[in-house]
Amino acid sequence: MQRITISIDEPLADALDAMAEARAYTSRSEAMRDLVRDGLERWRADHVEAAHCVAILSYVFDRRIRSLPQRLADMQHAAHDLVVSTTAVRLDHDNTLETVILRGSAQAVRHFADHVQAERGVRLSSLKMVQVEPGDAHEHPGDHHHHGHLHLTPRS
Repeated sequence: MQRITISIDEPLADALDAMAEARAYTSRSEAMRDLVRDGLERWRADHVEAAHCVAILSYVFDRRIRSLPQRLADMQHAAHDLVVSTTAVRLDHDNTLETVILRGSAQAVRHFADHVQAERGVRLSSLKMVQVEPGDAHEHPGDHHHHGHLHLTPRS
């Protein structure tokens, strides 16, 4: 393991300590490692176009906006090769939180998310992408067939 020394101002250090305590980290170093991993994953998602990913797109939409629920459903059907699952939570009489799990090329996932997020009436959207390597590699003994699917191994 490499040691890296950084300097941060007191308010930022206090915020880091509060976060580390709230999340039950055993040290600042553990908290910093997770923050760096998260930042690197976001950087990869923004800069690696050809990579595959799994992703979670979450957003709140106003069902009163004319035809919006149907347009969102149509977009998901049109992207059936990307959309793995969708969950909707009715928040009140007008607002729905929808979470869509996606799988495919990072570029296609980002394109889909951009179009959903641009719809009038969609707000509070968030896309979390995890880069994966598709392939057949595994360490399980014995023969088995994948029946047309690939393993998606998270990139470290």
